[in-house]
Amino acid sequence: MLHERTITELRLGLENGEFSAEELTRHYLSRLEGPSQDINAFITVTGNIALERAKKSDIDRSKGHAGPLSGIPIAHKDVFCTRGVRTSAGSLILDKFIAPYSATVVEKLEQAGAVMLGKTNQDEFAMGSSNENSHYGPVLNPWDRTRVPGGSSGGSAAAVAAGLCAASTGTDTGGSIRQPSSFCGVTGIKPTYGRISRWGIIAYASSLDQAGPITQTAEDAALMLEVMAGHDPKDSTSIAAGVPRYTDSLANPIKGLRIGLCQEYFDEGLDATTGKLIMEAVAVLESQGAVISEVSLSTTRYAVPAYYVIAPAECSANLSRYDGVRFGHRCENPKDLDDLYKRTRSEAFGNEVKQRILVGAFALSTGYYDAYYRKAQQVRRLIRNDFQEAFKTVDLLLSPTAPTPAFRIGEKSDDQVAMYLQDIYTISSNLAGLPAISIPAGIHGHLPTGLQLIGNYLDEARLLNVAHQYQLQTNWHKLSPPAGGTA
Repeated sequence: MLHERTITELRLGLENGEFSAEELTRHYLSRLEGPSQDINAFITVTGNIALERAKKSDIDRSKGHAGPLSGIPIAHKDVFCTRGVRTSAGSLILDKFIAPYSATVVEKLEQAGAVMLGKTNQDEFAMGSSNENSHYGPVLNPWDRTRVPGGSSGGSAAAVAAGLCAASTGTDTGGSIRQPSSFCGVTGIKPTYGRISRWGIIAYASSLDQAGPITQTAEDAALMLEVMAGHDPKDSTSIAAGVPRYTDSLANPIKGLRIGLCQEYFDEGLDATTGKLIMEAVAVLESQGAVISEVSLSTTRYAVPAYYVIAPAECSANLSRYDGVRFGHRCENPKDLDDLYKRTRSEAFGNEVKQRILVGAFALSTGYYDAYYRKAQQVRRLIRNDFQEAFKTVDLLLSPTAPTPAFRIGEKSDDQVAMYLQDIYTISSNLAGLPAISIPAGIHGHLPTGLQLIGNYLDEARLLNVAHQYQLQTNWHKLSPPAGGTA
């Protein structure tokens, strides 16, 4: 089936004339209209726009002007502004917002010929680890519809896993590409902070947010990243560095590569079966010549508390613009400006967003700034230094992506600490700004489990190389969810 093919395979089929971009797009759109979409992965489907772009792609190809992703059907997380299309960030407050411009990432992918099928569901303003915090309802995990797909990019990961698009964009603030990729059995990479432009991406925490692709394979992720990455003068945090051809280094052997296993990531919080699957993956890499050793990242235990001071502080500042005055939802018949602000924000923000705004405002308030926010930023520097010390002896780090497979919907809703700890292995790389990737590494009962690789700054090529070499030796990335999911 066409939707089971990777981007690499679809490109070959388009080049050989096996099918047209229009035929491919109609195939995916038919899936979005059928039972495959009952997982609630999409907020908006842009069928007419997709068909127009697919037809243009076929014309360009006939003239010899095909781009690197010409005719490939993709989706965007609904936090990426898309000109003329609703961009909601999963929130009521932006339910009717039509973006007047497109994010740099959206423009780059469009210029490369990709066909946008629509916008995927997500936790509101990317705040969550389960995709249960969306105004549009929770996304269901295609492997088991009683379970979460992970968050906040759960719609993107679920859509790729269910064959509703060939690839999707996501954002990762504390693990929001990698954790849902693990829960849904797909590949997701968070590049170095600043490697991909944030311009046009609705902000959660500006010093942590980073866009990245979610795909079936590391090879596909490399193709997407080659297009998405690059310096953007419109983004002051964008890195002014050239973008390698990531696909050129995929075939490099990994013999002699030094891989560190962080002791703190294999603690009592790790599910035993998940840990066993990760160690089996380590054995595969070792059989290919990788040299495995243990390292210690002693600041790991401080990552979650530091993150949940810094991220809410930044979110409280970023979300102050949603006041009912300039755009978005506005309460009816406000008595005065104060009433307008209060009722608009009370009505249109969900509980998780309200909680994080309150925590962030408290951390930044007079008398508490030094005790909380400044201290958290100091811890952040220690975490970064910890990683840099580890990279003196190893080339990359390996760990589980999440401590457990996907949990049941509602299972952790009343336990915020348990929910936040789902990101315990992913948050540190966001605080340090390091690149990291999650790839499928086994089946836990009937649910996928992800392996995480963390690299040094701008070392995405090595991460993709190792991930690709692992996938050449295993078939976990080729597995698809059972029809209808498993209860």
